[in-house]
Amino acid sequence: MKKKFLSIFTAAMLGLSVVACGAVEQPAVAETNTLASEEGFPMTITHGLGETVLTEKPQNVVAIAWGNPDVPLALGVVPVGISEANFGPRDENGLLQWTAEAFEKLGATPNVFKDTDGWDYEAIADCNPDVILAAYSGLSQEEYDRLSEIAPVVAYPEIPWATTWQQETVNDAKALGLEKEGKELVAQTESLIAEKLAAYPNLEGKRAAFCWLSADDLGSFYVYTNNDPRAAFLGDLGLETPESITNLIEDPTEFAITVSAENADLLNDIDIIITYGDESLVEAMQADGRFSKIPAVQKGAFVLLDSNDVLAAASTPTVLSIPYCLEDYLQALSDAASHLE
Repeated sequence: MKKKFLSIFTAAMLGLSVVACGAVEQPAVAETNTLASEEGFPMTITHGLGETVLTEKPQNVVAIAWGNPDVPLALGVVPVGISEANFGPRDENGLLQWTAEAFEKLGATPNVFKDTDGWDYEAIADCNPDVILAAYSGLSQEEYDRLSEIAPVVAYPEIPWATTWQQETVNDAKALGLEKEGKELVAQTESLIAEKLAAYPNLEGKRAAFCWLSADDLGSFYVYTNNDPRAAFLGDLGLETPESITNLIEDPTEFAITVSAENADLLNDIDIIITYGDESLVEAMQADGRFSKIPAVQKGAFVLLDSNDVLAAASTPTVLSIPYCLEDYLQALSDAASHLE
C-alpha cells in the first residue's frame, strides 16, 4: 500500500508551489571517513524482516532509501553507494543539499544509484558492500531477501516507513559499530531542537496534523499518523496530536488514514494544518462548504510546503536535514500559529 500511495502522492504533488529553507545550522560532520572501533562484533540486529548478523566491522557501506545515507555521512563515514533522493530539489547527482554538502565536507564524490523506480541490484552488488543500511524504508520481504544475497541488510525496526529519525540514526550507526556515537548525535540534535524551540513559545500546546489534500479534489484527504516520521517529528517540535485523529486509527501499522470530506470536521480540533500545496489549496478549502467551517481553515493557520523547496523534503527528517532546516520549519509553524491570535 505504501508504494502505491507514494506513487500517487508524488505524481499529485508535481507543480505545487511556498516555504523557503536555508542552511541556518550547519550539521556537524566528523573529519574521518573510517570506522574507528572493532568493538561489538560480531553482532546480531533484529528488525522487522528478520535478523541480520554482522561478523565484523563493515568497511564498504551502502545506504539506500530515504535518509539512510545521511547517517554514515553525519558520523564521518563515506558510503560507497547511496540512493538518489526521490523528492525535493536535487543537484546534478540527485542529492538534497545537506547530503551533498556532507560529501563535500568529507572531500568525497558520491556514487549515486538511480533507483527511484526500483532497486538497482547490479549497481549495489558492484559496490561490494559489507552492509546495506535501510533502517528507514519500505522493503518487502522479497526485496530484503534479494539484497541479503549481496550483503547483510539493516531493515526497519518493525513497520515499513515507520522509523523515526532517532531510530534511523541509532540503528544505522549500530551496524557501523558506532552505536554510541549515533546516540550522542541524536542527543545533540534533540538539544538543538529544544534550544531553537524555546524561541517560539506560541507553539506550546498547539495541536497539529500533517495532511495531504488536493485543491483539485477535496472529496477525501489523508492524515498522517504518528507512525509516519513527518507526523512524529511534529511531536518532537512540541506539537500535539488530538484524540479526534488518534481515535480513527484502526490499524496500528498504518502510516496514514483516509478521511472523506463528509468527515472534514475531524479537523475541528486542529490548530495548525501542515500540508503540501500553495495558496490555491487554501482558497479551495475556504470556498468549500465543509472545509470552510473548520477553524484552522477559516483563520488560514496553514504551513504550506512547496514540493520544489528543501523544507518539503526536510519535513521527513534526518539527522542532517534537521539542523539544516529546523529554524525555518519552526518559523513557518509559528507564523501559522500567529493566525490563531
